[in-house]
Amino acid sequence: MNEIQLKYGCNPNQKPSRIYMEDGSELPVSVLNGKPGYINFLDALNGWQLVKELKEATGLPAATSFKHVSPAGAAVGLPLSDKLAKIYWVDDLGELSPLACAYARARGADRMSSFGDFISLSDVCDADTARLIKREVSDGVIAPGYTDEALEILKQKKKGNYNVIQIAPSYQPAPLERKQVYGITFEQGRNELRVDEALLSNIVTENKDIPAEALIDMKIALITLKYTQSNSVCYVKDGQAIGIGAGQQSRIHCTRLAGSKADNWFLRQSPQVLSLQFADGLGRADRDNAIDVYMSDDYMDVLADGVWERTFKVKPPVFTREERKEWLDKLEDVTLGSDAFFPFFDNIDRARRSGVKYIVQPGGSVRDDAVIDACNRYGMAMVFTGIRLFHH
Repeated sequence: MNEIQLKYGCNPNQKPSRIYMEDGSELPVSVLNGKPGYINFLDALNGWQLVKELKEATGLPAATSFKHVSPAGAAVGLPLSDKLAKIYWVDDLGELSPLACAYARARGADRMSSFGDFISLSDVCDADTARLIKREVSDGVIAPGYTDEALEILKQKKKGNYNVIQIAPSYQPAPLERKQVYGITFEQGRNELRVDEALLSNIVTENKDIPAEALIDMKIALITLKYTQSNSVCYVKDGQAIGIGAGQQSRIHCTRLAGSKADNWFLRQSPQVLSLQFADGLGRADRDNAIDVYMSDDYMDVLADGVWERTFKVKPPVFTREERKEWLDKLEDVTLGSDAFFPFFDNIDRARRSGVKYIVQPGGSVRDDAVIDACNRYGMAMVFTGIRLFHH
């Protein structure tokens, strides 16, 4: 098959719509279940590139959770601690496969943004991963294959209409890529940049100690940014993105947005949040929404009399600003990546508040010295790659 007809494009009024191979060759994807749409395929194909490269760069199974052509989360398949399993709502599933751990991490980093995601998996989807996917609100999944058991589980989702796409792992696209805007064709060479240790060798700060774990996190940050709408920055810790800021016109706004997501990820691990007692029957999405509000200055939206009873068995105490800051001060050893240079050191000041110790960015700003000085002041280690990673 070299063409798949779609119901419509980005919006229902945009017809006709299809995906096809211009050269008449076979499509590298096949639909095993459901009827994926235009945006589904955009998310699927961008996400597949991301996890394929993460697997190649780290040797670990990888997963990403995509929304509106940018990742909400990306991770490799490292084991989950009891605390992470609890905040990701998978503590009742027992020991998970490495691929399932990767998706639990990718989905769990920013569960608000991942709601209704499209999933990409680097490896054949197994039953553990399928069971995890089945219980979440999601539009579909792409993977290089599915076990028989996993496929049967996924086919039960959305009353049998869940989108399941298989991609040929051997597929290699042409070196030139094209797209049209307003009837005009744009052409460029594909971004085939290889993210490896050589790219991370130019350490420009006084602190040159970057452990192996941080180098993996740098790779995750850069590969995630490679498929995130620019401007973008990415905070990473322990093998997973914990905050992604995408598509902002100002880099400091990216840094603040992604930093606030990283902070929320860590606040979910606080004793105040872990001790919340939710009302019986409250779904995961409602719990996520309640936690998000509880951790903010709008906490009275869920704690007011006559309101909290709908969410909690026992009214929790206010999680004060002082308590939140005290807990966030414990966040450390975070890696921050940027798809282009930091033009001002205010980005470094903001990054420090979210526990950043390692930074990877292209460099090349006329204010590089000021940014390096800020890193030296905080004892951070920073790498200049010399390569920009814009994605549009």
